[in-house]
Amino acid sequence: MQQSIPRPRLESAIRRGLSEAPVVALLGARQVGKTTLAEQVVSARNGPAVIFDLEVRAERAALTATPERLLRSTEGLVVIDEIQRMPELFEVLRPICDARARKAVFLVLGSASLDLIEGVSETLAGRVLFVDVGGFSLAEVGPENQDRLWLRGGFPRAYLASSGGAWSRWMESFARTFLERDIPGLGSRVAPAALGRFWRMLAHYHGQTWNAAELARSMDVSVTAVRNYRDLLAGSFMIRLLPPWFENLGKRLVKSPKVFLRDSGILHSLLGIEGTMELAVHPRYGASWEGFALEQTLLEHGEREAYFYGTQRGAELDLLLLRRGRRWGFEFKCTDAPRTTKSMHVVIRDLGLERLWVVYPGDVEYPLTDTITALPLKRIGDISLR
Repeated sequence: MQQSIPRPRLESAIRRGLSEAPVVALLGARQVGKTTLAEQVVSARNGPAVIFDLEVRAERAALTATPERLLRSTEGLVVIDEIQRMPELFEVLRPICDARARKAVFLVLGSASLDLIEGVSETLAGRVLFVDVGGFSLAEVGPENQDRLWLRGGFPRAYLASSGGAWSRWMESFARTFLERDIPGLGSRVAPAALGRFWRMLAHYHGQTWNAAELARSMDVSVTAVRNYRDLLAGSFMIRLLPPWFENLGKRLVKSPKVFLRDSGILHSLLGIEGTMELAVHPRYGASWEGFALEQTLLEHGEREAYFYGTQRGAELDLLLLRRGRRWGFEFKCTDAPRTTKSMHVVIRDLGLERLWVVYPGDVEYPLTDTITALPLKRIGDISLR
């Protein structure tokens, strides 16, 4: 297995952003490869460049003492890594971006969403372009590595680990560091043990509709507490809250989000799954495939305008994407031979879908009806949503 994997699509998006805006923000979970991408952009760029790593005490101290003077005088490309450690820098960057004599463009890397960093989500409005960085995609690692990516997840060091044991140890270390250092670094006072227990419990609810009251009872804490735990994990890119789609259809619709652990490797680690055979017999096998295929679909086709659909009578659609006024549906089935269901026909009629794809782990694409197609996940990037 190669020890580095090119990510040309992301590198291209970063370079394009730097040519169009004074600030480009790379947002994604820790250890997902943001720093490596930034270093690759720096090495390929002509002209001066400087990198500030806010996890290094001396560099953090320098930017604490005279941030505006230092950043205003710097030329070329300025990279600021782990910017969530000093959110006040967003206020410093705003006038610098607006100055006619600006000498630099800024690439900021963050492991927390701007909504989680209170007061900065709108500071750079109109001055910043965002590039979301997820784990490795199937397009990046190659379709022949689908099962490895599904089992280990997309964190580079986890996916590239030399053995199953090395993967397991890395996952344990990552989880401990995240809970004991990263979350407190965001100013949270949540006890690491409590958040870890919630995180592990959420793995068993992966792919289910959010039910704060049930989780609160299970943990013997308040509903407010579990919502706080949820928001911390969502804001640090550990979980995805997939919102429901609802409109006036004359039906009782599900109106709570679905909750997924974004990375299948973290899911499997929290569930105690260490190998393919263990995964295949685990009760969360189908839910694991749904989350993995969902993330791969969103990596290929974007996260904007993404929903699930469900009625109280049981009609469901795993993923609804709205693109250019048209609606596209996806069902994720971990089976060798997908078939149509009554629910599929209902949601096509309810939502007016252009097409519904049943995404499965196999190799052959084939029609199920005029509007429903069985689609191998490895071909998810081949379809056009136009």
